[in-house]
Amino acid sequence: MTVAKAFLKKNRKKRLEQGHPWVFPGEIEKIEGNPQGGDVIHIVNHVGHFLAQGFYNPLSQLIIRVITYSNEVEVDQNLFLQKIEQAWKRRQWLVPDATSCRVVHGEADFLPGLIIDKYEDVLVVQILSLGVEIRRQWVYDALTQIFNPRGIYERSDVPVRRLEGLQEREGFVDKPFDTKVTVSENGLRILVDVAEGQKTGYFFDQRENRAALKPLMTGWGARHGIKVEGDTLPVDAKGKTVKNPFWDGAEVLDCFSHTGSFMLHSCLYGAKKVTCVDISEKAVEMAKGNALLNGFLHRTEFMAANAFDYLREQVNEKKSWDIVILDPPAFAKNRQSIEGAIRGYKEINLQGMKLVRNGGILVTASCSYHLSAARFLSMLQEAAADAHKVLRLIEFRRAGIDHPVLLGSEETDYLKFAIFEVFNR
Repeated sequence: MTVAKAFLKKNRKKRLEQGHPWVFPGEIEKIEGNPQGGDVIHIVNHVGHFLAQGFYNPLSQLIIRVITYSNEVEVDQNLFLQKIEQAWKRRQWLVPDATSCRVVHGEADFLPGLIIDKYEDVLVVQILSLGVEIRRQWVYDALTQIFNPRGIYERSDVPVRRLEGLQEREGFVDKPFDTKVTVSENGLRILVDVAEGQKTGYFFDQRENRAALKPLMTGWGARHGIKVEGDTLPVDAKGKTVKNPFWDGAEVLDCFSHTGSFMLHSCLYGAKKVTCVDISEKAVEMAKGNALLNGFLHRTEFMAANAFDYLREQVNEKKSWDIVILDPPAFAKNRQSIEGAIRGYKEINLQGMKLVRNGGILVTASCSYHLSAARFLSMLQEAAADAHKVLRLIEFRRAGIDHPVLLGSEETDYLKFAIFEVFNR
């Protein structure tokens, strides 16, 4: 069978040759053949030199998504099996202790528009491209062969599918099963509901970032006026014995806490008290359950509230914390919304900085790939200036190792995570 060809323009920017996995309509000079939506098409340059094979979708602005850079490979069920196996072996190699993680990260694992997350013995699949949608049974057959899971749940319930001409879909792939799963992360037990949680149920991309909190959570006792002399018990500024075993731990505010992953790590690493805030009552209840599951309930408190309103209220009440954590959802869903998103990010960070005690810590993140790292940092500088604060960077991080980044595709480098000391000026 003759495969259709897409000839790219001569004077286009050579993004594909630099490792970018998408072709846009404006880059195409002509198409030879009569490809249908979801078909495999060969991508060639203006003189017909082969560049890649991709899935074709005339309804999408991502008109072709690269599936392989080889013209010797047949895009069949075996290729899907091989790619998923390779992706899983990569995780076993780089994250050997993780029994729950992201197994396939779309374009960065050369499976465009396919997300697969492993929650112990349950798999969650999200399909975002027409090419994979048509071949979805190949995915499920491969997962059954490789993992023999207790169950597979599909979370293709995202509006971005409509840009591909696809309807949203969610549900059990085969037989129903209990969608609540207890995963293990950094020595913690975390209850996740793969059917009800955000995205596919949990945010694996922050695993290493949550572990980065470890050195920050202790060493605060002296700042709170607590002293230890010799072998005596710690005493406060009034000379009263301090019986709290976590007296040296930080007082932490965790906003956009979701099901409590940053709260749990804060407690694990010695925090004295953590206040969790999330707008979802269901998420707050799960966070509370996770605190109980790990024995941290006595060191936590929970608020179901709009974080924007809560932060402003706490500033007005002159409240303060040693550490403020801000891990909001993506405010910028597209390029058109970026300026409004920046205003939102600036607002929460401005108020968050005001709540950090002098010399304390701000932990802040953005998962909007439309917001570049440079613009994220400049936004934080603007917020600091308005809050009359000086920020000193401790660490700047990105997504975890199971969320690979293609150097030629800025879209795969979406997560920004920064830890700052905050000083008054």
